[in-house]
This record gives sequence, structure tokens and C-alpha cells, in this order.
Amino acid sequence: MISQEILMVLGAPNSPEGELSNIAKSRLDCAVELYTADKKILCTGGWGNHFNTSPLAHAVYSKTYLLQKGIPEHAFLELALSANTVEDAVKSKMILSQLDNPSITIITSDFHLERVRLIFREVLEGFEFKFVAVKSDFLDSREQEKLVAHEQAAIRVIIENGLYF
Repeated sequence: MISQEILMVLGAPNSPEGELSNIAKSRLDCAVELYTADKKILCTGGWGNHFNTSPLAHAVYSKTYLLQKGIPEHAFLELALSANTVEDAVKSKMILSQLDNPSITIITSDFHLERVRLIFREVLEGFEFKFVAVKSDFLDSREQEKLVAHEQAAIRVIIENGLYF
């Protein structure tokens, strides 16, 4: 059976005015590089105090960015309006479950990869997927350290308490 290739771009911060962060743009630029006419794109991200307090869902800004980069409208799947990484997986699963044999490439940042693997391997069990970690070498060392510490704390919570979805 031929699988449908899906590029899933995980959400990242944007400003209250909807301007995408460098983290978000780096993930989206990776999707542009990987995109071919036979692939579909799934953008994630809704609202949350930690990443998007604007009037529109983060995924709307992501899709608009990709459209401006030349990705055609018909390439997009429904948006996964999630508030965090666990919801990225859960809400994406609902969309992906409607497809025949999807093969998913999950695009995130290098500092986020370990937690994404942990979450998606559990939530998307039974799906075929792989991960792409975009380098975040544009971050200064303090920013990088803060993000890595956040990820390590989040991973500890998942390991200690499990995933609730």
C-alpha cells in the first residue's frame, strides 16, 4: 500500500501581534525545504500564554508563512489547534487517523526533540513516523540553556507522572 507523506510542523512561539519567532520560522523553513508536490502539511499550534496570546491560532500564522513561501493551499491538512506538545500529538492523531497509511515526518527544534520523541511514540503508536530536528544555532547561549532546562524539566514530569491525554 502506498503511504501518504505528511510533513508535520510543530508550533513554536509568536508575538502577541502574530509575528513568528525565529524558532517557528526555522521549523517552517525546514518544511519548505522538504516539501514536494506529493506531500501534505499539517501545522500545529493554537493558543497559550507561553507561546501565543494573539487573536489567531499559531497554526494560522504558520500556514500563512508557508503559503507566502509558495506551498499551495491544497497541500494543507486541517490545522491542529493545540496548546502544548502533548496536544500537538493528540490533535494531530485525530487528523492523521482519517488518512490511509500516512507516513509522517515530525519537524521540531533540536532542543525539543527528546520530549517530542517521548510523547509522539506513545500517542502515535502504530503510525509510521520519523523526526527532523532543526538546528537552533541562532539562539544565544542563555536562551539555549533556558530552553534545554525547560525541556529537561518537562521530560522529568512525563517520566514521573506519565502522559495525560
